[in-house]
Amino acid sequence: MASHLPSASSSSTASIEIDQKTQGLARRMADLHLDAVLLETPPNFAWITAGASNAIDLTGETGVGAVLVARDGRRWLLANQIEMPRFLEEDGLEGRGFTPADFPWTAEPGDPGWRTTQVWKLLGAGARLGLDRVPHPALGPVQGVGPEIARLRARLTPPEVERYRALGRDAGEALGEVCRGLRPGLSEDEIAGRLAAALLARGAVPVVLLVGSDARLERFRHPLPTAQSWERAVMVVACARRGGLIAALTRIVWAGPVPEEVRRRTRAAAEVNARLLAATRPGVTGDELFAVAARAYEELGFPGEEKRHHQGGPCGYQSRDWIAGPGSAETVVSPQAFAWNPSITGTKVEETWIVGEEGAERITGTAGWPVLEVESGGRTYPIPDVVSLGNL
Repeated sequence: MASHLPSASSSSTASIEIDQKTQGLARRMADLHLDAVLLETPPNFAWITAGASNAIDLTGETGVGAVLVARDGRRWLLANQIEMPRFLEEDGLEGRGFTPADFPWTAEPGDPGWRTTQVWKLLGAGARLGLDRVPHPALGPVQGVGPEIARLRARLTPPEVERYRALGRDAGEALGEVCRGLRPGLSEDEIAGRLAAALLARGAVPVVLLVGSDARLERFRHPLPTAQSWERAVMVVACARRGGLIAALTRIVWAGPVPEEVRRRTRAAAEVNARLLAATRPGVTGDELFAVAARAYEELGFPGEEKRHHQGGPCGYQSRDWIAGPGSAETVVSPQAFAWNPSITGTKVEETWIVGEEGAERITGTAGWPVLEVESGGRTYPIPDVVSLGNL
């Protein structure tokens, strides 16, 4: 497996990216009258470090390290003495403006405020601190700023766009590789295992794996893999994370000819997808985008399908930063990643796109995979089609 560690040539680029994010965060602190912000959650840690990971136990809300950013631009890397060497050496954080602040691991157990204890030592008592998650009462006078950080993360930097494109290529390749190797009789669990292996071999961690076959494909929109073997049709879904960024995509394969009704429904889902992409422009709200999807389903003869499954939304350092729905006031920025996932009973389409001032760029395409060319708003969008195994 090729290394995904930072190269010497990318070190200066990463440092510039981190400095720019620090400056943006400092400006937001000034607006919120804060002296510093502590970033503990894996999405925000990856964002501020340009791709490092503090996620050891994937079930945890927080990771094994944190970054403290002061309003004057100073940055500290907080971690116990077990984790600090890996952050500095393998994640490449040494020499990128982070002052290491390590401590014995014995400072952690039984103390929910162990990191803020270290923070007060660095900042001094009375500092006004923001935290990127809901504060625990034991943390003292701390302000939760998670939504504010998510909005800062939304606008991708040029290096992030390049890393995202590379992840999208690899994720599309991995899914195509697995789907081309499918044979009726494989269990959903076996397919999920193959996909996990294909993604891990490319340095990506599967944070979502869904496999639904035959009747389960028609009944469930989020089919977790089971021991059931597929015979007629199977849907394979992944959200793959690398360097903190997450790409989402779906493929559906039929063992024999694809039924005409399934093709009709897939074409309609692709039309919904294209209309959403055409409408995803800076300043548009999640509520407005949901209305686009609902209207499209109605006009295409599938009223109410938007109520059976969410339609997706922006991604990045989360599989979805927010979901487009009624009352959603979050707005599109540029450039920003989006993964729309329109579905109609028995089928679904999903890719990850980078949306910018010039339109939407698909980043998770699978070479050689049949697509539906769907026009909307004066542009044509390639949407992955449902395919027969014999055509892969």
